[in-house]
Amino acid sequence: MIFVVAMLAGALLWTLRDVHFPSAAEVTGRRVIALTSADGHDLPRKGQLQLPPVDAKDMPANLINAVLSIEDRHFYEHGAIDWPSVLRAMKDNLAAGKTVAGGSTITQQLVKNLFLSPERTYRRKIQEAAISIWIEHHLSKDAILTSYLNNVYLGAGATGFPAAAKLYFGKGVGDLTLPEAAMLAGMINAPSQDDPFRDPDAARKRAATVLDAMVDNRKLSQADALAAKLSPARPSPADLAPASSDWFADWVYKKAAAVTPAFGGTVRIRTTLDLRLQQLATDAIRSTLARYGAEKHATQAALVAMRPDGAVVAMVGGRSYADSQYNRAVQAQRQPGSAFKLFDYYAALRQGFTPDDEILDAPIDIRGWEPENYGRHHHGKVTLADAFANSLNDATVRLSQQVGIAQVIAAARDLGLHAPLQNNPSLALGTSEVTLLDLTSAYAAVRAGKAPVNAHGIAAIKTASDKDYVQINGPEQGQHGLGQYQGELIDLLRGVVERGTGRAAQLEEFAAGKTGTSQDYRDAWFIGFNNFLVAGVWVGNDDHSPMKGVAGGSLPARIWKDFMQEAGAPTLAQTAPAEPTTVGQSKAGSGSSDQGDTAPTPQQGPRCNVEACERYYHSFRASDCTYKPYSGPRQLCER
Repeated sequence: MIFVVAMLAGALLWTLRDVHFPSAAEVTGRRVIALTSADGHDLPRKGQLQLPPVDAKDMPANLINAVLSIEDRHFYEHGAIDWPSVLRAMKDNLAAGKTVAGGSTITQQLVKNLFLSPERTYRRKIQEAAISIWIEHHLSKDAILTSYLNNVYLGAGATGFPAAAKLYFGKGVGDLTLPEAAMLAGMINAPSQDDPFRDPDAARKRAATVLDAMVDNRKLSQADALAAKLSPARPSPADLAPASSDWFADWVYKKAAAVTPAFGGTVRIRTTLDLRLQQLATDAIRSTLARYGAEKHATQAALVAMRPDGAVVAMVGGRSYADSQYNRAVQAQRQPGSAFKLFDYYAALRQGFTPDDEILDAPIDIRGWEPENYGRHHHGKVTLADAFANSLNDATVRLSQQVGIAQVIAAARDLGLHAPLQNNPSLALGTSEVTLLDLTSAYAAVRAGKAPVNAHGIAAIKTASDKDYVQINGPEQGQHGLGQYQGELIDLLRGVVERGTGRAAQLEEFAAGKTGTSQDYRDAWFIGFNNFLVAGVWVGNDDHSPMKGVAGGSLPARIWKDFMQEAGAPTLAQTAPAEPTTVGQSKAGSGSSDQGDTAPTPQQGPRCNVEACERYYHSFRASDCTYKPYSGPRQLCER
């Protein structure tokens, strides 16, 4: 007998040898990063939606009763395991010769959802039981139920009842009616099978089963159950962000996840994303590729748009997020071609050249390397402005040699370009790879008149500890003003659109930008800005195969124009373009998307560490030393 007990104990210990017994925080304080657009719309991520948890006591009584009646009606009476239910399930399964019933408690279901794999083995069931007993000894029933209700999967990407209420009925969980509560509770067992979007009849039938269970459990009268059956719930899809916003959501989520604890509770993030502009960007890419993509062998495109302060308002990472989650706006390293020439000419301006100075556009040989102009035409002596507008390679290479490649790299760094840059003559023509986001941020610095501009997607963040903001984007460099060079650079970029290679991007109002095309048409770019927005577009193929004559002035410029033309005047309190500034002398209101807020007035004028506040709060306003927290009025920065 002792031997048998020892064997059983040994087997149990072996089964539990690698089991992790969770802390209370791992059950009740799991991190939920809840993203919203700038105007408050929920942003699902990868088609998945989980909202900030709601305490069970704050959910409708009908919902609680529906869940308990259909899943575990004796939840508050038994321990971690409901042995009578287990025995009944075993009896039913043996009689049927297959699994037709389960005896898992809500605690066991929670353990399975959070900590174990879905495999059906005796070893996993033993582990499930052990962890459930552990949890029941360390947490209250109410805490366990709350965690369960917020973490159970309910189909269509919705995790938890708050998300399901939003997804299926477009409302808060506290506003669910009895028929709606019964329908959602019925989905726990088979969320795909009873999905009201896919099979409304199956969902209504399952809801009726839940209502009957509530009657059997004496939580609902026959009359109320009948009324609910006669007026079943009707799903009303929520007004969520377009699927293309998932690229942006992934980008922001990754930054937030890197600096917030996994078991620190809810992290609420209001992002900078403008859903109207996001949809416009998506439409511009899809329509252009649909019309010209096959003919031109152009299969992918990306677009990123930001305000001059770096607040990203739209991001499209490719043709279809469903087909590929790879974010070509953020992750793809591609050759910018002539879009890099911004840095060549900025370096020249800093060395004393002016746009009216002349440079020779003629063949040039640098240790056997002979760049060529498009079409192999040369123009003799031309002004820097004309060489830039018409993207003359030979003139640009000659200029970069006079200035020095090291100075070109320094100019790129000063405008905020982070990409690795090779110190060789071909760098002048954009042979070092960059990302679209990085390059567009450098152009934003020209529009803003100060550099570097830090591209960011977070307007405000609130953690469970009520901290209003954490440094999601990491520490920033101090900014410096561009001074006189801003106006000269804008004039150069304007010339590209008005009389050069970027004429296809002309708008009715002011527009400036630069085309870029890499060798053999493998990459095509247009980066530019108007009075309100800075936007970058890339077109190409993931396998780096050549396109058929697609240059920066063709499809990218067309996409850019379509987007910027429809974007029109700024929305969501977008700020006007920044004027040239120096550190500590920011234009009032710059960097803020909340102009309508009333700021507290310091008694003796604004006093704060401007540089520190600008690094810490993206919504910081130097004129009165205030920032916009996640919610509520503007507050003084006391850093």
